[in-house]
Amino acid sequence: MTKQYDILIVGGGNAGISLAAKLQRDGAGRIAVADGTPLHRYRPMLNYAAGGQADMDRFERPMRSVVPEGVEWIPDYVVGVDVEERTVLTFTGLTVGFRHLVLCPGLTPWWGAIDGLREAYGAGWAASAHVPEYVDSARRLLAGVAAGDRVVANVPPEPSSCGGTVLKALFLACAAWERAGILEDVDVHLVTPYRRILDRHTIDDALAAAAAEYGIQVHTQAEVSAVDHEAREVVLTTGERIADVAAAYVTPVVRGPGFLTEAGLADGGGAGLVDVDPETMRHREHPSVWALGDAAALDTRPSGGALRRQVKVLAENIQAADAGKPLQKYDGYTVIPVMVSRDELVLDEHVRDGSEDRSIPGVDVTRPRRSTAAFDRFGQPRIYWQRLLKGKV
Repeated sequence: MTKQYDILIVGGGNAGISLAAKLQRDGAGRIAVADGTPLHRYRPMLNYAAGGQADMDRFERPMRSVVPEGVEWIPDYVVGVDVEERTVLTFTGLTVGFRHLVLCPGLTPWWGAIDGLREAYGAGWAASAHVPEYVDSARRLLAGVAAGDRVVANVPPEPSSCGGTVLKALFLACAAWERAGILEDVDVHLVTPYRRILDRHTIDDALAAAAAEYGIQVHTQAEVSAVDHEAREVVLTTGERIADVAAAYVTPVVRGPGFLTEAGLADGGGAGLVDVDPETMRHREHPSVWALGDAAALDTRPSGGALRRQVKVLAENIQAADAGKPLQKYDGYTVIPVMVSRDELVLDEHVRDGSEDRSIPGVDVTRPRRSTAAFDRFGQPRIYWQRLLKGKV
């Protein structure tokens, strides 16, 4: 017999759990979250862990413990969607029905996009905390850099989630090498697809100043196209080859899970994101389907901080759709936090049109600040566990 829910949420990350909690608090009906992952991670801590400032096991919880009371957890991965029948199929063969389907499965590494990268990961001289199972490898990689080594890091192209935050790990590592007295003898390269480091006028000057202070050579308007495992070379889309690389903090290209495209729900782009109206987050062709988070085509830079507004708007819109009321609009708010030293952080907040949208009036968070760094490192995790995952957005 097919299980049936008013709202079925695919994905138990920040987006899925926060939305489930908000809908449950609103009394939106029978809700389930489908995700086969046994652990729930506070993902913003991954780059701190890679940079040697956190232990990830302190920021992980069993998935069962974060699923809101009154919401059913289906501990299985969704592998197919039948929109016409309003059902999904799980990996173990379970069929689950829905009135509303919310897709937030996250993104998966597309290893084939950078030839040789997976082999370099396996050999241990490439890693990134943005692939969570490699966070320990990334930490060892950066901690093991010695005088005379060459290091390459990249800002991954969109839609990589919080792509700019890879700079946290890089700058924290540079600060550690500086304290160890070896920074001047480490040749550090940063590859970015943007014209400046992140193409955000609010913080690019601060990022460029940090890069200059640490002696980082920045390769703009470039991406990593291949990694030559045997030659220990990183090849860029500009044709440049960076040879004799000791450590490559290279994040792979990502895309949506294949079942989105197979179900006819993707937007047709190379990343296979869910084809939703970026303002209402409702699918353009299938009104019973919604999406938020990294796998949704929302025309903004993906980030965990963006989910506060996304969850609020989407929860209201699902209930408005049931009541025949007008839908609310998500303005594309997102946030990019970057540590620029051991204890200072800059923060960019903007909406879809690129204009600033500061959440703390009267405080210029685009300037390097210790207080902002302390809040990001210690305050935000508490808010995450105690408020966001409980639907208090």
